[in-house]
Amino acid sequence: MTPLHHLSVAEASRRIRAGALTALALTEHYLARIAATHDRLAAYVTVAGEAALAEARLADAEAAAGRWRGPLHGIPIAVKDVFATAGIRTTCHSRLLIDNVPAEDAACLARLKAAGAILIGKLATHEFAFGGPSHDLPFPPARNPWAPERVPGGSSSGSAVAVAAGLCAAALGSDTSGSIRMPAGNCGIVGLKPTYGRVSRRGLYPLSFSLDHVGPMAATVEDCALMLQALAGFDPADPGSADQAVPDFTAGFDAPLAGLRIGVARDWYEGAASRAMTAAMNGVLAVLRALGAVIVEVVLPDIADMNACGRIILLSEGYAIHKATLAASPEAYGRFTRDRMRLGAFIGAEHYIQAQRMRRALNRDMIAALRGCDVVVTANQYGPAERYAEATETFPFFGKPYLTFPFDVTGQPVISVPCGLADGLPLAVQVAGRAFDEATVLRVARAYEQARGDFPRPPD
Repeated sequence: MTPLHHLSVAEASRRIRAGALTALALTEHYLARIAATHDRLAAYVTVAGEAALAEARLADAEAAAGRWRGPLHGIPIAVKDVFATAGIRTTCHSRLLIDNVPAEDAACLARLKAAGAILIGKLATHEFAFGGPSHDLPFPPARNPWAPERVPGGSSSGSAVAVAAGLCAAALGSDTSGSIRMPAGNCGIVGLKPTYGRVSRRGLYPLSFSLDHVGPMAATVEDCALMLQALAGFDPADPGSADQAVPDFTAGFDAPLAGLRIGVARDWYEGAASRAMTAAMNGVLAVLRALGAVIVEVVLPDIADMNACGRIILLSEGYAIHKATLAASPEAYGRFTRDRMRLGAFIGAEHYIQAQRMRRALNRDMIAALRGCDVVVTANQYGPAERYAEATETFPFFGKPYLTFPFDVTGQPVISVPCGLADGLPLAVQVAGRAFDEATVLRVARAYEQARGDFPRPPD
């Protein structure tokens, strides 16, 4: 029988609704797991144990009274420590905000709570979702549950670790250049970055105003869809929010892929990715063909151009947010955050404007490249997670371009799904689609996931 900490959100929900499991028992189980693994994995910055238990009792009482809120009712979740949480400190993994206690929840968390989810705690991240993995901060960096000497990836590091290790049922992350998908891929879980504007960012501590996305991280594609159903919706208080209708993201989940046209962006990863990653991608394509999809070779905009454009925008906007504090108290930041963020001081207004113009051109070229395709697939990473001993570069983004960053630049919906192992560590594929067509992205990812079969869990 599947242990409680490895139940999917969907299965836990079915058990709670049937009376075979209580929200209280599930919450207590997760809290015990967190306590038992903290010294080894450091996934959490703050555990909201007493509040979570009170919410669980309330969820059980509501269920007993027939007041069912939906598939997230009584499900314990956790959020990256860049989201505001009413009455619970939000530190952004930084000493600068170590005593920061917001008065209200971030809009996305408020939506999850309204759907019945139980907040169990705040998760480790890279400082301000940018500087890490760093050892000179007030909290230790999270550790990959597959091999604690390996990085989980960032910056939603604790979110991926917590889901993979069974320390919550699902988690919330933010994604500016791949911060949901990279750790999801490294830790063997599913990470979804919705379309820019699909989910409100009000209450998220910003890294880059025009690149930040909010999305779910969970064990399965279905779980991410259930989370997105609660998260999605227009928020007039978020200037980037889009007033778009919210469909049923699980509708058509089981529709066959026969005739669906799936583009493959080989030139982004072949020759640069490890042999294992390339082989895993070939395996993904074979599965999709067997499911009846038509595989089409596509050439997307140059990945180096995508990263250069995105990096100028991210550094400019990030520096604008932190300029005053960097000038007044540079020593309060961790070294990685301080040194990386300072690069923004050397970017002039003309460079930022040209990068935004370039972004429009790249987006136009992406739309043209995908004409005739329903989705596109490409590698999520070049290979398995690196060791902490190797993660010492102050400016890692000057190396290989991130395979995840282009879809933040374009704002397209994209999901990361585990697709294999290399040296006993997870690899993942990305499935990206047209703006606000998360339904098709989820459908393809779900079909692949079902055909692939259960993905292994990290060693307990």
